[in-house]
Amino acid sequence: MHDELVHPAPDDEHARIAAETFRMLSDATRVKILWALFQGESSVNALAELVGAAPTAVSQHLAKLRLAGLVESRRQGTFAYYWATDTHVHRLLAEALSHAEHITGAAPAGAPHNYRAIGADRDG
Repeated sequence: MHDELVHPAPDDEHARIAAETFRMLSDATRVKILWALFQGESSVNALAELVGAAPTAVSQHLAKLRLAGLVESRRQGTFAYYWATDTHVHRLLAEALSHAEHITGAAPAGAPHNYRAIGADRDG
């Protein structure tokens, strides 16, 4: 169990932030984009090819993720490169994708998961 007292319910601010995070993860393309960015920095065109979406759509998703503080970017010449920033969201995403593996039967009970957050044992 827990060594410390667990809050019976989150306060309004924490609940709002958690709901906003889930809202950002509620789109399958954004899930793919974020997962790819947790693997490393990428350009819009490379992400578009990787996730199977048009560059304009990927760019729009990245703008939303950037406004939500889940990705950052840098410019190099005419290209923008993006990376994911939040280790908590990385762990949340890894758990959701692992859950999907179990739901679909891709990972039988007790089998290792294909989706793991780097440094998942840290409490960052």
